[in-house]
Amino acid sequence: MRSIIPDDVKLFGLLKQKPMKILQKKLSAYTTPQEVKAKGIYPYFRPIESEQDCEVFINGKKVLMFGSNSYLGLTNDPRLKEAAIEAVKKYGTGCAGSRFLNGTLDIHEELEHKIAKFVGKPEAIVFSTGFQTNLGTVSALLGKEDYVILDERNHASIIDGKRLSFAKPLKYRHNDMDSLAKKLHICEPSAAKLIVMDGVFSMEGDIANLHEICSLADKYDAAVMVDEAHSMGIFGDKGQGLVAEMGLTDKVDIVMSTFSKSFASLGGFIACDSIIANYLRHNARAYIFSASATPAAVAAASKALDIMISEPERRAHLWDITKFALDGFRAMGCEIGNTSTPIIPLFIRDNDKTFAITCELFEAGLFVNPVVSPAVPSDETLIRFSLMATHTQAQVEYALETIERIFKKYQII
Repeated sequence: MRSIIPDDVKLFGLLKQKPMKILQKKLSAYTTPQEVKAKGIYPYFRPIESEQDCEVFINGKKVLMFGSNSYLGLTNDPRLKEAAIEAVKKYGTGCAGSRFLNGTLDIHEELEHKIAKFVGKPEAIVFSTGFQTNLGTVSALLGKEDYVILDERNHASIIDGKRLSFAKPLKYRHNDMDSLAKKLHICEPSAAKLIVMDGVFSMEGDIANLHEICSLADKYDAAVMVDEAHSMGIFGDKGQGLVAEMGLTDKVDIVMSTFSKSFASLGGFIACDSIIANYLRHNARAYIFSASATPAAVAAASKALDIMISEPERRAHLWDITKFALDGFRAMGCEIGNTSTPIIPLFIRDNDKTFAITCELFEAGLFVNPVVSPAVPSDETLIRFSLMATHTQAQVEYALETIERIFKKYQII
């Protein structure tokens, strides 16, 4: 019998002839990706064909990876792989439900106890992703008469949590304590107030002024939440994060982090007191209505935590090559802002140049990430260069030499 289903060509022709609905007409005006592709400088969605390590293969070509968030270099560690495999053998590939109902495994609770002890808080809650961790926590905790106060350069997950919250949003200038004090001053004294900020800011690599933030929080009776996504595993004598490094564990009410960076897995957590934990477990919609973290992800994160504690030499080497890279970029005249971390912004301040340089660096064997508008203002575009504990000094030297050559070509330095 002849098929009545049109072939791909006929189907494509019918779709082309079909009038667009209002939604498609509206969205068809968005042509920025096509314009960048036409110039031959589109740098996104590059498919990696190998493990996420300091060297990766893309289209059969080996390149040095300086665009990863795997700060401790654990994503291809055989111990994490084995832990994930054993968890799948025992528990299967998923939980088929939320933590609230049928999706809590004993390994979820074991990991939560380990994290709480590690961070120095009474309790911890494991979410399915880092984004959901911030989204669910910020959106759940405050009511209509309350205030959520944010650094203007916070991660998108915090911003979206603010959008879903019923609280009154206030934004202070980046790391500006006078601006924060003014926002706190206009809050109703009897209302709940939550100050939320990245510990290490994900694009610029600079560090939040946590001591002054906590002092202002005490003065205005505000709670403090710190996103440690880019500082957990890096700071602290055992990798407990920036809050612990600064001796502020008792001053910061909520510590958040993700498993997708130093923990080399997927998921996230909140560490806090029992009052906040009890409320979140029963009211955070991103937690209650999301499928729980998979057994493999939980087991990998748990093993990463063990390694984080037992192998401080990883952290020491990461800081050694970070200092080497920072000194190298400053010596060649790169504008790198206020970073003092393994996240190093190389400011270009031009969208097209940022794209073009990213592509040229890739051709020279370096994978880096472009950060352009609207993620940042068009005059603040940058290349994000990030380091892992598995990078060698020789690899960083090659990166510095290559970047210097190409930056000179484009008259950036």
